Parts: sequence; structure tokens; C-alpha cells
Amino acid sequence: MPEDSRRWAENRLGLDYRAEASRFATIPGGIIDAHTHVNGGEAAKVWLEAASLYGVVRTYTQTRWDEAASVREALGDRARFIAIPDYHLPDRAHAMGEAFLARIPQWAEVYGARMVKFWVAPRLREFLRGSGHEGLALLDSPVRRQQADAATECGMMLMAHVADPDTWFRGKYTDGSFFGSKRDQYTPLQRMLESYTQPWMLAHMGGWPEDLDFLDTLLERYPHAHLDTSATKWMVRELSRHESGRVRTFFDRWRGRVFFGTDVVTSDDHLVPTSSADPSMKSEQASSAGEAFELYASRYWAMRTLLEGSGERESPIADTDLMMLEPDRYDAMSAPMLRGHGLSEPTLRSLYRDAPAGVLDAWYDGTSRAG
Repeated sequence: MPEDSRRWAENRLGLDYRAEASRFATIPGGIIDAHTHVNGGEAAKVWLEAASLYGVVRTYTQTRWDEAASVREALGDRARFIAIPDYHLPDRAHAMGEAFLARIPQWAEVYGARMVKFWVAPRLREFLRGSGHEGLALLDSPVRRQQADAATECGMMLMAHVADPDTWFRGKYTDGSFFGSKRDQYTPLQRMLESYTQPWMLAHMGGWPEDLDFLDTLLERYPHAHLDTSATKWMVRELSRHESGRVRTFFDRWRGRVFFGTDVVTSDDHLVPTSSADPSMKSEQASSAGEAFELYASRYWAMRTLLEGSGERESPIADTDLMMLEPDRYDAMSAPMLRGHGLSEPTLRSLYRDAPAGVLDAWYDGTSRAG
């Protein structure tokens, strides 16, 4: 708990996340978290405690270039790096385009990255509006293909974030002439999947946990495509809306093609006191080591409860997407119901360990026969 034991956006229910960790089964070989953003040398140590308590032994992290050395020092071989752009550069078009193209081989050489991340969420179109470089928002644009070629030359697999929650298309991306429909986001992806046949990891359940039938079709058509379960709040909200039988059928069918991921984001800023006195406004931030631990641990508790648990309960994590469409019904501290789907032991073992080890670890270690 935070030092003052308040209930806040990352722990609405006042759970003792350290004690709760002991309730989960031990996974032989440990869990691989395929999707995090670990930044900050000190925050990485806090993450390590939380992750270790919940059985995580390795992560594939989208760490900022200028933070990678400190994260590697803190985590050693528990962290493997994914090549990402320098998102914080003021010239976003340059950051996502030419600068990223130049950075890809450096990620491979200096930090051993064997995967490159393409972030082409609809928000990128808004960021690039009026820049003259709007094409960067398309995954199959010429610059993106140059980047994919560079990644391929460096022996990298590919990763993409191509879509956002249905909620956002109803509440944020309402200008369909500018953002396109949700299904429109997948046309460039499909063209790239046909051009680049090394393994792909499609973030956030491929961007469409709301539609498992669509994901069935995607995985059927492209055998080199894989999903991760990251974006904990999104997954809790939307996967909990499916009947457990449907979720179990999906994960059973696609053993070996789906990796566990949380999207935990860490920062040394989480360890620094803030001026906010309202815990309900913290949401995605923390202001002490105790709060940072809860922020990170909450994602592991929620994801493992979703995948392994049974029955329904309120999520301990506030989800402001609920109030996006129904502001009269929900507020900033509201949370969805969390439904435990009770996946089978063989499916959990694949999701947590065997699938990411067989694809990600093998690719990074140079033992993969894919591609």
C-alpha cells in the first residue's frame, strides 16, 4: 500500500499486492512478460520486486534509448530490448521517420535488440496532422518499409500497434474521414504481413480483443503473426465482457501464438513526490516507491486474475475509458468487472512461458527456425 494506506486509482480495493502474489500458482520456468516499457534505473528495481513476486523472470521492454543503459545495469539479462523511436523528440515526424531509421541498427548493435516496434495507432495521425509527413501513420508507407527492411537486415522480427480500443473509436476518433474505421487500420498491416514473413508480434491482442472472431481469421491467414495480451486495463475491460467458454476456446486454439504481456510502464518520475493531494487523480502515475510498486504490481495481479481466476469482481484498477462514453454513470475512480476465465494449465504454461520462449527467446538467441 502507499505509505498513507489510501485507496487510489491503482488499488481501489485496498489489496495487499505482496500478500496477494502468494495466491497464484508457480509457473515452471517462470513467466516472460513480452510487453513492458521499463525506464529509469531506480524504477526498474521497483518493477523487479513486483514482477518477481508475480513470477516474472524476463521481460521484453520498449525502453527509451537514453534509459537503456541504466535499465540494463539494474536488470541484467532479465531485460531484453525492443527497438523503438525516440518518442520524446519535439519533431515527431523526424523522430518516427529518418531518426528511427538510423537508430534501428544501433539498437541491434549496442543493446542486442532483435525486434523493432512500429507504433501506428490512430493517435499518430493527429500528432502528424499538418506536418507534411502524415504517411508515417500508415504501416505500409515507403518510410515504414525502409525501416522494416533495415530491421530485416539486422535480423529483427517485427512488432506493431495498429489499433486502439473500440471505446476510443466511439469517443475519440469520431471523424471517420480522418481516422478511418477500426477495420481500416488493418489493411496496411495485412499488406506488411504479406511482404515480411519473419515473426510478428501484434500488441494488445492485435488491437482488437473486442472481436475474437476477427483475431481468429487474422491468425488463420498469417501463421507468422502472434499476439500479446498487453494493455492491462483494456484487456480486463474487454476480455471480461466475453463468456469464459469463448475466451478459453480462443486461447486453447492459439497456443504458441499468444504471449503474456502487461504494458507496465515504469519511470523514475514515479518515485518523486508530486503536488497532487488527490489520490483519485493519480491514475497512471505514482509519487513514491510504495505507490510505484502498487502501480506495477496491480497489472500483474489483474492480468493473472483475469487469465487464471474464476468468478467476477470489480477490478482494483480505475479505468477512465468507462466515463468516456457514459460520464453520467462513471467517474475517474470507476472500474469494470473483472471476470476470471480459468484458462487450462497447458494453455497458461504456453501463454506465460513456452510460446514466448519458443518464439521471442529463440529469435533473440539465434536458434529460431522461423523466417
